Amino acid sequence: MTALDVNPLRRTARFAGFLYLLWTLTAMYGLIYVQSKTIVKGDAAATANNILNNEFIFRTGILNGVVSSVLWVLIALTLYRLFRHVNEWHAKCLIALVIVQVPVVFFTEAMSLTALMLVKGEILHTFPLNEKQDLALFLFRMNDHATIALEMFWGLWLIPFGILVYKSGFIPKILGVFLLLNAMAYVIHFLTHILLPDYADIVFKIATPIWTLGEISIMLWLLIKGIKSNYFPQSTIPGVAAT
Repeated sequence: MTALDVNPLRRTARFAGFLYLLWTLTAMYGLIYVQSKTIVKGDAAATANNILNNEFIFRTGILNGVVSSVLWVLIALTLYRLFRHVNEWHAKCLIALVIVQVPVVFFTEAMSLTALMLVKGEILHTFPLNEKQDLALFLFRMNDHATIALEMFWGLWLIPFGILVYKSGFIPKILGVFLLLNAMAYVIHFLTHILLPDYADIVFKIATPIWTLGEISIMLWLLIKGIKSNYFPQSTIPGVAAT
């Protein structure tokens, strides 16, 4: 890298931050708004009624899930471009740990569409209404369990990301540390759900501020600053080879 590469690097970082912001907004829309308007945990009839009364919102939630996955892949590719000169192996691991999750997300959205068809009576015409509602709720519970399984990968992809940030030289090392803590929080929450489910809510309350600290911090840095204003590529220093 040369001094002439600093401005393109800053633009790439800010583009990654912009994508990260869009991705965060889609996550908030799906997890907070859509679910609050449709899903009632443990109550099949109430969930079915909410979906029927808010069908358009429910459909936007499905579309939102697909768009969110596309944005995540774009983020991974942009981060690869940003960090490949730092450590190409870690940058490739970052992409792989994101892409492996996409088919699962598409499958869960397909289950959501199937649940919608059930509560509208478009399939399984011979089944009683209460059985259709129970089956739809079962599909939503499967989605919840799939999300818990994916949570491990939500943590794992942040490990190479955090290492790359820490080693980069153009982003504060502390943000890399925050990302690694963020990764640990996701993995611990996943393990708690699987092994000690009675303590999952407690771990969730402890982990939430760590999640916010890690990903929100890096998103804001990339979006606003991009790279350090005093960053000086090593290859511009006499006698130091480019990385």
